[in-house]
Amino acid sequence: MNPIDEWGFVTNEAGPTRPHRSEQVPQPGSTAEARSNAASATRDGKATPADVPSLGSGEWCPTRRALAGLNGASASTPPPAAARKRPAARRALAEQRSYEPHRAARAALTRIIEPGDETAGRWLREMGPVALWHALSQDDVPPPIGASPAKVAGLRLRAVRARPAVDLAAVATLGGRFLCPGDDEWPGQLDDLGDARPIGLWVRGRANLRIWALRSVAVVGARACTDYGAHLATTLGAGLADRGWTIVSGAAYGVDGAAHRGALAADGPTVAVLASGVDHPYPRGHTELIDRIAEQGLVVAELPPGDHPTRSRFVQRNRVIAALTRGTVVVEAELRSGSLVTARRALALGRFTMGMPGPVTSGLSAGVHQLLRGEAEVVTDADEVVELVGNIGDLAPERRGPTLARDLLDPVARRVLEALPARGAADADHLARESGTPRDLTRDKLFELQSLEFVQRCGERWELVRRANSTEGSRRGGT
Repeated sequence: MNPIDEWGFVTNEAGPTRPHRSEQVPQPGSTAEARSNAASATRDGKATPADVPSLGSGEWCPTRRALAGLNGASASTPPPAAARKRPAARRALAEQRSYEPHRAARAALTRIIEPGDETAGRWLREMGPVALWHALSQDDVPPPIGASPAKVAGLRLRAVRARPAVDLAAVATLGGRFLCPGDDEWPGQLDDLGDARPIGLWVRGRANLRIWALRSVAVVGARACTDYGAHLATTLGAGLADRGWTIVSGAAYGVDGAAHRGALAADGPTVAVLASGVDHPYPRGHTELIDRIAEQGLVVAELPPGDHPTRSRFVQRNRVIAALTRGTVVVEAELRSGSLVTARRALALGRFTMGMPGPVTSGLSAGVHQLLRGEAEVVTDADEVVELVGNIGDLAPERRGPTLARDLLDPVARRVLEALPARGAADADHLARESGTPRDLTRDKLFELQSLEFVQRCGERWELVRRANSTEGSRRGGT
């Protein structure tokens, strides 16, 4: 028995092969047209029990049964005559068959398996996506080796709702795509997560995720950030974007949103990694921001279209942000913060981990300061971030205070100058004794200092030149 699954492949002992398909228009009432009608109904997400034909004898493979079960359809219910007259049937069938088996299987698994499930990730690595999808969606197929009955039972309950063709069509309608490991656009650094690697990524936006991720920095922090934190995140996002770096964050309120806006304001690249489906903006108040990111940058999610966020999904989302980027910067975080989870995950993955300090009296900076005590590097602007994560030679400018005129004096002249009293005058003999300099050399240095307008002569005595707003009159040892 060689059932034809919804991807248009025949499964036999020799492996998947493409069946021969006639290029002629299906005749009304024929089995070929029934298949086309079913595909069209499934693609439109409007399948009914009457829409799903029985394609040949025998049981369907689980992927076909998933399509048949979109609205509780039976796999053996024949289509009515009206369903056989759908005008877009042939095109829908061609589009549906364009999904490769492993891609559709991974798309289905994103609706069954929670992000970051390392046990399921091990099954996926050992079995492959198609075999695992069959094992989790078909009761008569043996479960993965070593799997607990309770876990398999729970996953099989979720498998009933998997409809890969509908999800793939939905993301395509948004102008997006579904990326799988091994695709040209797949960021290879995500493989560092091992069995916790994403099953696949749903993406909105025109840019190439792999290329953008090669020069990317994560900017994360408190949702309830202060004005100081929002200012730091915005200027950091804009500064890094100006230097050609991609800003990656979670599109949350506070620091995340400020970092995205900074990059967008600089017309730079930015990527939002969501804990929901790419068509389900969260938080709702950032719907406009996320849509703008999708137009100018990229919106990425592990969850299929329509899925909603949960507390655990936010935590697992953070591992993708950490792995996708070359470094993570934390801007304001309390001692208990998801941003610190991202930073420590980045540290465990061998990425650069950085923090921007704040007031020591602020609880919103306490987590950053704790991180900086041994786990992270202090950064204050985009230049310092690039110096860490960039290439050799990407050095931040040297920072130092202003150069004063007395800094340019030679050591002997400086000693004579410091020997002068802050108020009043002194003769050359007194200055020679105070500075420990021979009298003749002292007189030479006094005339040199006079030409430089540091001192002035009053008969046989010398005194400091008074300047407005000057510190030159401070006591010896001053600057």
